[in-house]
Amino acid sequence: MTTRGKVLLLGDIDHAHESWSSLGKIADLIKPAATNRTEFIQECKDGKFDGVVAAYRTFPSVDITGLVDEELVAVLPRSLTYLAHCGAGYDQVDVHACSARNPPIRVSNVPTAVDDATADVNMFLIIGALRNFNTGMQALREGKWRGVPAPALGHDPEGKVLGILGMGGIGRNLKRKAEAFGMKVIYHNRRELSEELADGAKYVSFDELLATSDVISLNLPLNKNTRHIIGKEEFAKMKNGVVVVNTARGAVMDEAALVDALDSGKVFSAGLDVFEEEPKIHPGLVRNPNVLLVPHMGTWTVETQTAMEEWAIENIRSALETGKLKSPVPEQADL
Repeated sequence: MTTRGKVLLLGDIDHAHESWSSLGKIADLIKPAATNRTEFIQECKDGKFDGVVAAYRTFPSVDITGLVDEELVAVLPRSLTYLAHCGAGYDQVDVHACSARNPPIRVSNVPTAVDDATADVNMFLIIGALRNFNTGMQALREGKWRGVPAPALGHDPEGKVLGILGMGGIGRNLKRKAEAFGMKVIYHNRRELSEELADGAKYVSFDELLATSDVISLNLPLNKNTRHIIGKEEFAKMKNGVVVVNTARGAVMDEAALVDALDSGKVFSAGLDVFEEEPKIHPGLVRNPNVLLVPHMGTWTVETQTAMEEWAIENIRSALETGKLKSPVPEQADL
């Protein structure tokens, strides 16, 4: 008789309850009792998760486990082979530490399930920041109509150059949406895309993107190479009156440098869905009426969150049934 494997749920399933329950036919589904990292590590050390083959984790589960770093990887059960992250960005997981463990922990994400919803928010922020809507909306809520003095006139998206930094799935989805508004799209990536994937967008150097874009959109993953990729020096290279939008991760941009660039007028306005120290927001962003702020709601739709959960569950099912993840993270492609 073969022993059934166990699957550990870190966080909650909010939508795909049926799919999650159906995993119970091929594995035992368990949850930690821990409410913080110290308790979780103790549960690991006490052998509470021995026999766990795969774990499903959500973005908010970081409140229970903390980051999946070297310390955590060292105490996770040796039986744990697969970690399915329910999100596109997986900067909370140290993939290198997972790969270096013997045996390694194979990590998956949901690479394209978030594209449409995130690009929608991206476009909302671009239009809102270009048109400088936030200043008027704020005044209206304070009973001052548009405000006194009235806000600076905004700009039309038509004919503006949108520079996309990071042309992955979200960036390419955003490109199509921006073109519907008459924007001209250029992009910079670590490497140039195929003609088919670029679909008419012009590949430029990082410095050219900074110097020629009317709107700069950050759509790249957060890692040690991209942390603060936009800072004081980069703002200095941008056009005067540039619009900056970020739906990636807060720390790809130096927020203090952004505040200075907004205060000096170098940056006309900004649209942000992500922040360096969420849920804490830099006070310089909160006080500036030219900044459109959204509390990390890029994937805040029933349809997208359901699709993300279904995808992550499918990764677990595939791992249990075939020994392979449906969408392993790129860093482990050769593992």
